[in-house]
Amino acid sequence: MPNLLGHAENPMPSATSTTILGIDPGTQVMGYGLVRMRGATVEETLAFGVLNLTRYDDHAEKLHRIFQRIVEILDGFKPDAVAIEAPFFGKNVQSMLKLGRAQGVAIAAAMHRGIPVTEYSPRKVKQSVTGNGNASKEQVMAMVERLLGVNLHEEQFDATDGLAVALCHGFQHGPGRMPVTKAKGWDAFLKQNPERLASPSAKKPKK
Repeated sequence: MPNLLGHAENPMPSATSTTILGIDPGTQVMGYGLVRMRGATVEETLAFGVLNLTRYDDHAEKLHRIFQRIVEILDGFKPDAVAIEAPFFGKNVQSMLKLGRAQGVAIAAAMHRGIPVTEYSPRKVKQSVTGNGNASKEQVMAMVERLLGVNLHEEQFDATDGLAVALCHGFQHGPGRMPVTKAKGWDAFLKQNPERLASPSAKKPKK
């Protein structure tokens, strides 16, 4: 699968750790999460959070804040890859246009720092993390908590999505990954995909 820089993706090397920034773009709230993975195994949750843009009325100012915040995160954590969730198709054309701009600015920020970007559909993210492409936000949150050993809250839904996108990228490109199979319930899914279980050494990030 080619990344958005136009180069072919290479699998992550199994001998080294890779830091991934996952982004859930939005014009009201942008969620993000950073995880460190060795292959398809989670090593550590580095950070997660949301950028609240509701205080800004001007759309151009929102885009500027998104670019600014992402560059700050990139410079602070220096991730090896950026994964971003693609906008879902809705009936409101204006909302879709604004969301597409937010995603474009996030991609531009990563490219500005020379970091490869890969885009994933919402369904792909849900399928990769929970085994169900139609999973609810609550189900995604519960699985992300279980995989990373973190505690999340409803107001952190967007941060959850950012973490989920980062995990999706790691699972897609980690060597030795098992194919995703349908399972009834999370316990069954983890039994079928044991590599998705977080390492006991996973650290809880500071809030």
